[in-house]
Amino acid sequence: MTDQRRIARRTRNAAAAALVTVLAVSTAACSKSADPSPAASSAQPSSTSSKPSVDIADVQKFLAEVPNWGADDWKKWASQNGFKPEDFATIKHFWDQEKPVAPRGGTSVTPEKQAPSLQKVVLPPSVPAKAVPHPYSPDTALLGRIILKNAEGEDHSCSGTVVTDPQHPGKSNLVWTAAHCVHGGKGSDYDKQLMFLPGYNRSGASSHGKQPEDWQDIAPLGRWVAQNMVVPPQWTREGLHVGNQASQFDFAIVRVAPLDDTRSLEEAVGGSVPIAFNLKQADIAAPKAYGYPADSPFDGEELEHCDSNTALVPFTYNPSRPPMLIMGCTMTGGSSGGGWLTKQGGKAVLFSNVSIGDPVSGWQAGPTLGPEAKNLFDAFVSG
Repeated sequence: MTDQRRIARRTRNAAAAALVTVLAVSTAACSKSADPSPAASSAQPSSTSSKPSVDIADVQKFLAEVPNWGADDWKKWASQNGFKPEDFATIKHFWDQEKPVAPRGGTSVTPEKQAPSLQKVVLPPSVPAKAVPHPYSPDTALLGRIILKNAEGEDHSCSGTVVTDPQHPGKSNLVWTAAHCVHGGKGSDYDKQLMFLPGYNRSGASSHGKQPEDWQDIAPLGRWVAQNMVVPPQWTREGLHVGNQASQFDFAIVRVAPLDDTRSLEEAVGGSVPIAFNLKQADIAAPKAYGYPADSPFDGEELEHCDSNTALVPFTYNPSRPPMLIMGCTMTGGSSGGGWLTKQGGKAVLFSNVSIGDPVSGWQAGPTLGPEAKNLFDAFVSG
């Protein structure tokens, strides 16, 4: 970006920073789990109270130890703190009875006080989101919409991407999304009812207000319900539905199972994308953001994308944590969890996901997937 363009962008930074929101929806509590560290036991939020009694010092002590966790600690976290439904058959039955009408809007969120570091950021140019033309090409099949119901029975939506499972080459059942799409954050827990729809509305069956008669019309690649999932410990202790330091760990891994298929998710969609952990910012060329934005002026029925031709801009709420990266993009709530893709060696890789943003000023930010992201992923897939 030239100096002149940088100066021009400064005039809107203060307003943009005050409007930072999570680009998706509220989630709800569902089950209680334990920490891998005895020192953190008093910091565990209760699933029966929205305002549990928590010793802040214990939380801070626990989170300070996370960067020093070994492989066994991460495996314990993934196994004891991930969501695993007690009655998976009931969850499958729930979605099998649902009518083929997905939520068309997201839930508005309250902006948090702007981060000092964000006030100083020179934002990248706004990039208008563009709808992918119907019918979607085969290479977009691994991109999909996530729909869910929270504990209050409210419908919400996010976005996700089919990612490669090194433990099951060619047969992955893994979806990458944002932590706030699957877990309510501080004082809350995982959502129970969550379904991934790859290639959602590929033919345009629900475009322009049309009402599909059958799930096959909008989910031609099948319906995939959450079998288990995990988010980072930082999100469970500090996560909010506005931007804060937990947003720097706003990512989640979901393992799904089919309602309508006998194949793996990767076989059904025809591929997956590997995750590029620890990718240097200088190696991120021509990044693309994908998602199904559902807040106005969008309705959640179209796969949208933003293609950036400028360098991503780093910023942090907490400088001791991996930075977030800002991309120009006008996608709104519902795009959260959508994959950020670039190419390495001529092949697409996922390096981040939609987390927070300000659609008015035309930008969004995603977490850097550093060592802790890789450790959590490795522990989850090997469990």
